[in-house]
Amino acid sequence: MIAIKTNNLSKKFKDLVAVSDVDLEIQKGECFGLLGPNGAGKTSLIRMIIAISPPTKGEIWIFDQNLVLNDRKIKSTMGVVPQNDNLDSDLTVLQNLVTFARYFDMSLKEARKRSVEVLNLFQLLDRRNSRVEELSGGMRRRLLIARGLLNSPNILVLDEPTIGLDPQAKYLVWHKLTELKAEGVTQLISTQNMEEAASLCDRVAIMHQGSILDINSPERLICKYVGEKVWEIEVDLKHQSEVRDKLRTMDFEFEEAGNAIHIFHVKHEGHIREIASKYKGFRRRAGTLEDVFLRLTGRALNE
Repeated sequence: MIAIKTNNLSKKFKDLVAVSDVDLEIQKGECFGLLGPNGAGKTSLIRMIIAISPPTKGEIWIFDQNLVLNDRKIKSTMGVVPQNDNLDSDLTVLQNLVTFARYFDMSLKEARKRSVEVLNLFQLLDRRNSRVEELSGGMRRRLLIARGLLNSPNILVLDEPTIGLDPQAKYLVWHKLTELKAEGVTQLISTQNMEEAASLCDRVAIMHQGSILDINSPERLICKYVGEKVWEIEVDLKHQSEVRDKLRTMDFEFEEAGNAIHIFHVKHEGHIREIASKYKGFRRRAGTLEDVFLRLTGRALNE
């Protein structure tokens, strides 16, 4: 069953096209990732899907319901974790959650019960009476994620869910998201953390300049664009053109990154070793989603 579907979805801000004719199908129970550099259109796309920014063009369907026609009903079944902290600093941790839960027409008793449950889930129950301003940045982030689960959503939308978290907190969040997926909760995650996308997501869409460049599982994207192994050769500036010419002659796929040259889809390692042995150093490593991301979107900053 399709949980989220978009048809020719576009968003314009005057002359700026933030999202351009995006077609998506996200399956029920799937963890789907949006990857892209700053300004790629990820947040604009999410804001349309959670019904807080109307599309300029196109349609959004949530479990076969048109979002424009059923926005209030659909929003009540979604959990949203924004990138920016919008907790109320005048309230305690528990008060923040109880107040938010009441927007979903919960009784005060049920709101308190759910608030305690989600605080316990993210190891924040002992801070329930603390003011938000007394929490560390990581605790506030976990509190935002806990708040997104108050209404037991069947779709959870997270914009940079683990930004600013230390390793322990990050893995706690990943573990909880994995558990939610096992329970059938559909997840849409926007992230620039390639390790996060590779660990959590069944499929990812790589966005650039408002468009989707490709969609597939992390493993298949790696196989398609870089191969199982990537070779890196460190080359002095004076030798770079010489190495480039040799690699082109042998029809290798490669990219330059500073004083390193990354070589992809290597079939005959002997040829690479012969070239690499003449220079500073070389290594062979596993291909990653970050390699794919940089091949598709480039290394230049586009802010």
